[in-house]
Amino acid sequence: MNIVLTLADWWSLFLHFVSLSLLAVGGAITTAPDIHRYLVDETHWLSDTQFTSSIALAQGAPGPNVMFVALMGWNVGLNAAGGLAAGWHAVGLALWGVLITMVGILIPSCTLTFVATQWAHRNRELRAVKAFKAGMAPIVIALLIATGWLLTGDHDNPARDWPLWTLTAITTLIVWKTKTHLLVLLGVGALLGAMGWI
Repeated sequence: MNIVLTLADWWSLFLHFVSLSLLAVGGAITTAPDIHRYLVDETHWLSDTQFTSSIALAQGAPGPNVMFVALMGWNVGLNAAGGLAAGWHAVGLALWGVLITMVGILIPSCTLTFVATQWAHRNRELRAVKAFKAGMAPIVIALLIATGWLLTGDHDNPARDWPLWTLTAITTLIVWKTKTHLLVLLGVGALLGAMGWI
């Protein structure tokens, strides 16, 4: 994928992640639907495959789940350079994309969290603080459901995708009813995918 980004485009990318930072109440992954809308559907700076691969790789790797944002920035930078074939120029733009997206998503939410948690801890007995905490739960759950729905992608044909939907239902039940470690389930899913069953 080859795209051209101006300085205004980089600034727009930074500001978009700044605004998403304040929405990332349940973690950065809850902003994935809007990131997809912006980077894939609206600006066409990423392909759908790059988007889902960034999330899958970051979720499978050790470390914080916000790393998918860094991978999105990396891919935008690579696309702006015309791919890795451009050499060090591509690596430089990819690192620039990582810096812009990560600073944008981290600084506002970290600052707000630091200030708000200090205040909320001092005032934890106030009715408003308790109501805020109770009201945020459904918002976080809805954002996580929206992210899960988005990641299903092209898997909406029950006749073709029944193994995937069956595995999803079984995994959901296992997570809900047992204490099986999630890495075991990821490993089983990877194994089934490698064998071509899913």
